[in-house]
Amino acid sequence: MRENNLYGKKHKKKRRRSENGLLIGSIILCLVTLSAITISLMMVFKCRSVQMENTAVMNELEAIRMDETVTYTQGEVDAMIAKAVEDTADSTSEEVRTEFLDKLKELMLTGDGTTAMLRYFYPDEIVVADAGEYYFFPILEELAHHTYDLNGFTIGEDQIMSYYENGEKISHKGIDVSKYQGKINWEKVAEDDVEYAFIRLGIRGYSEGAIAKDDNFENNIKGARKNDIDVGVYFFTQATSVEEAEEEAQYVLDTIEGYNVAYPVVIDVEAVSNANARTKELTKEERTQYCITFCEMIKNAGYTPMIYGNLKTFMLLLDLEQLEDYDKWFAFYDEQLYYPYDFKVWQYTDKGSVAGIEGDVDLNISFEDLADE
Repeated sequence: MRENNLYGKKHKKKRRRSENGLLIGSIILCLVTLSAITISLMMVFKCRSVQMENTAVMNELEAIRMDETVTYTQGEVDAMIAKAVEDTADSTSEEVRTEFLDKLKELMLTGDGTTAMLRYFYPDEIVVADAGEYYFFPILEELAHHTYDLNGFTIGEDQIMSYYENGEKISHKGIDVSKYQGKINWEKVAEDDVEYAFIRLGIRGYSEGAIAKDDNFENNIKGARKNDIDVGVYFFTQATSVEEAEEEAQYVLDTIEGYNVAYPVVIDVEAVSNANARTKELTKEERTQYCITFCEMIKNAGYTPMIYGNLKTFMLLLDLEQLEDYDKWFAFYDEQLYYPYDFKVWQYTDKGSVAGIEGDVDLNISFEDLADE
């Protein structure tokens, strides 16, 4: 019995030493990872700054505008890390390094990721992250900018966003719905102070390319209008030619005939990640031209055209300089707005809650009544 007891004590000590070793190893691994992230970001900032300085010199000499996207891949970041291991200590002053690390620590403690950090350190550029790459876009003064006061946005206990100017609420509450919201009680939706709804009219399939009406379109548009909710409609495009863009616009116009669609008619432009997507090889110029084709047909029919998209849509897929004539509906799921250019509607969450709808629903805020009476 005594020998067994001694063996048990020895075994427990070994196990504690093993657990302590694993704990210390985990801590060291975390510190190494944090150091790698820190060095990586520092080098991205450093390389980007040098690149901007070089561009500024070229602009002075040749009077050209910096309008090309700058991209960093994971491989380039890895190379930066390797280089940083050799010369970071010598190339960065203690004051700058301390200031940087303090801010980096603050951002990490709040749960912000690399993209948020880059956006903080480069406020004069638009940073877009996509598929493991980071894109830097110079903010163009020639494009129309929004004038919303970022301090005017508030989120209530009900998670509904409102916007105030001079102490007065000027925003309008809206939703957008499709078949995925199921059967909707539009009377209860109206009682929940929803003023307008964008209703999905249909889609073009991303693989076969066939046009299909949303299963709940008829019920949704009739239910909303019966309860005096203004409606707009949107169509998910996968056009791969001007002819297909025209076909989509005509399909929308034919489908809404006879309905009171007072809010904008929207083309929904989003990238499809599926390898079989018909649109995966489209250029920015092609997508832009198809948008213009759709919007012009909608406008010529007497409706207000609008383009829906997120940061990737507007910065990577479309040429905004050619789309200044059309209103924008911007999707960005964060309480802090990150977008300099003009837009009329902000889809600020896809996890909203509204009476009369079971489950999540997209919530929108607009800054004026968009009804085209």
